[in-house]
Amino acid sequence: MEMAKYLILCTAFAACLALAAADWSQGTATFYGGPDGSDTMGGACGYGNLYNAGYGVLNAALSETLFKDGASCGQCYTISCDGSRPGGEYCKPGTSITVSATNLCPANFALPNGGWCGPGRPHFDMSQPAWEHIGVYRAGVIPVVYQQVRCSRQGGVRFNIAGFNYFLLINIQNLAGSGSVGAAWIKGDSTGWIQMSRNWGANWQALSGLVGQGLSFAVTTTGGQYIQFLNVVPAWWKFGETYTTNQNFYY
Repeated sequence: MEMAKYLILCTAFAACLALAAADWSQGTATFYGGPDGSDTMGGACGYGNLYNAGYGVLNAALSETLFKDGASCGQCYTISCDGSRPGGEYCKPGTSITVSATNLCPANFALPNGGWCGPGRPHFDMSQPAWEHIGVYRAGVIPVVYQQVRCSRQGGVRFNIAGFNYFLLINIQNLAGSGSVGAAWIKGDSTGWIQMSRNWGANWQALSGLVGQGLSFAVTTTGGQYIQFLNVVPAWWKFGETYTTNQNFYY
């Protein structure tokens, strides 16, 4: 009986290990942004100052294969250098780092196949501080394995308001859980819920005249969790301002 239990446990453990291994994918990684990562601020997700937006310096630009026209903005990836592949001699063994997706690494068609971020290539152009946690600087590029993981954030979801008159552009920031927005709505004091559409990166647009009204938001993450953020913006809001909530996502 004890032997049978032992075999069952071993089989289950092996299955779990196989499942975990299956979650990892192969890719490559380079770095940019300088030793302090300051030149990674801004980017194709529209977050601007990454410290103010909740992401900090542990970030990465994704190749288009991973970026998915901005649908991956805010997602988190744990990345390890893969010592079993060519270039693995530049790995720092036993290390991994979790980064947030904040930018696009575009293809460079002056290079064969569009370079490291060319079509079909899963590639991370990481902030230098993040990259140097797993790779030796002189390598420049390393083979990696990666997986998307749950994001952990400090504080609540943030909404930055840009645009003018009848055009609102809302940058949705600092999501925990899956980290990225699947759908979003906005509501004024005197309107019902208005569905927004992705404009670019993490920016969602509404073609509505809501100036002078208090605003509420609703968001569904790509993980499927739905939260309403009620009355988070006062009626005297101004374009260019960011409003922080006390709610966040788990998945």
